Amino acid sequence: MNRRTFIGIDLGTSAMKLLLVDERGEILNAVTKEYPLSFPQPGWSEQRPEDWWQAVLTGVPELLTGFDATEVKGIGAGGQMHGLVALDRNDQVIRPAILWNDGRTAEETAWLNTKIGKEKLSANTGNIAFAGFTAPKLLWMQKHEPENFARIAKIMLPKDYINYQLTGVHSCDFSDASGMLLLDVEHKRWSKEMLDVCGVSESQMPQLFESYEVIGTLRPEISAALGLSTDVKVIAGAGDNAAAAVGTGTVGGGACNISLGTSGTIFISSDRFGVDPGNALHAFAHADGNYHLMGCMLSAASCNKWFCEDILNTSDYAAEQAGITEDKLGNNRVFFLPYLMGERSPINDVDARGTFVGLSLDTTRADMVQSVLEGVAFALRDSLEVARSLGLSIDRSKLCGGGARSPLWRKILTNVLNLPLDIPQTEQGPGYGAAMLAMVGTRAYESVQTCADALCHVRETVLPDPMIAARYEAQYRRFQKIYPAMKGLFPEIK
Repeated sequence: MNRRTFIGIDLGTSAMKLLLVDERGEILNAVTKEYPLSFPQPGWSEQRPEDWWQAVLTGVPELLTGFDATEVKGIGAGGQMHGLVALDRNDQVIRPAILWNDGRTAEETAWLNTKIGKEKLSANTGNIAFAGFTAPKLLWMQKHEPENFARIAKIMLPKDYINYQLTGVHSCDFSDASGMLLLDVEHKRWSKEMLDVCGVSESQMPQLFESYEVIGTLRPEISAALGLSTDVKVIAGAGDNAAAAVGTGTVGGGACNISLGTSGTIFISSDRFGVDPGNALHAFAHADGNYHLMGCMLSAASCNKWFCEDILNTSDYAAEQAGITEDKLGNNRVFFLPYLMGERSPINDVDARGTFVGLSLDTTRADMVQSVLEGVAFALRDSLEVARSLGLSIDRSKLCGGGARSPLWRKILTNVLNLPLDIPQTEQGPGYGAAMLAMVGTRAYESVQTCADALCHVRETVLPDPMIAARYEAQYRRFQKIYPAMKGLFPEIK
């Protein structure tokens, strides 16, 4: 009996992960293709879009090896957000893509927030400027590369370049477009005011779609190269956080997902548009057709990786955590600010830096490892507190990402947040959510909600311990005092 299968693409910063998933949600095969990341100057971060496309051309045939390619009905992509992909009138890439974690736009970001003004930015887009967003990148390019800027015919985001290569359609979905600072998020249309500020026109922007909508089918030469039918539908897809949220079933009003990956996010879905008055949280469109609020910290699991691998010279994370017993949770005298790359939510401070506080002669290696895990948890709690201040009721959350594989980190986080944390049975990140969006687009499921209800299940739930949670409540109040005390010093030592 024939079955329908779907390809989910996760266009990450270090690699592309491709999934082959059937309509029951079973992952039939997975392929990973790495590509280079370049740092031309300190603080810069770039990639060649052509390398992403080469990963598709080599990865999809490998993914389909041993499977019936005629069963593939749809392709969806989830991708790293904010990256500037600029094409000329011949649809050729003008320059390497400037990525989400590129820090060159501090001057442009400050100009937007001060000269244009946070109030006007928020009114036009629902958000203020952050260094990683796309609009500041356009301003930087206009100032520093005017010849390249003048050649721009189309502006897209990373996953949209893949979709263009597949279909010939210049597209973008609302969730990914929300992170450009060029979209009127509430009304789901390009903001003429912001396009004017950045010196671009609507004709240079891609066509907008809901994440689950079909943008086209495969071009004949591409279907031949990939070994797929020209009838295969390509779905608009989503930004990586929205796609990952779909993959964990975080859809509909009031659902929450926390991702403990390289960066850390707290993602709260909503059936209505809402803006945090302080703009500490992003107000974005969601891949289910509704909206979400999101807090994003730039360094999460990467903090633990940095401390273990670069400082302690070990990759045995479990061994480093083995001596951190339950009686030590909430009793550590060492604190860590996890701002290794500056910070986005909720403080929006590019000058902030990682900081250990409370070291003494009896501080142990385990104390410092513990403080790193706790510092990330406390910083996520900062964004949760902003959401609660808006009247949002959050009584539990999903938890995903590489850091969530650590039983100790899960225990720390559930007690710092004082929330039950549900661990998804299938946790394949944006690629799985993108495959689900392809199922919805091809009518295998009626809606993103019905697809999530059918495919997303909880493997286990981690519960807070009242005594540990009470200790962490007191610790969190101490943690809250550290950044304000250090803030004025950071610009002097960056």
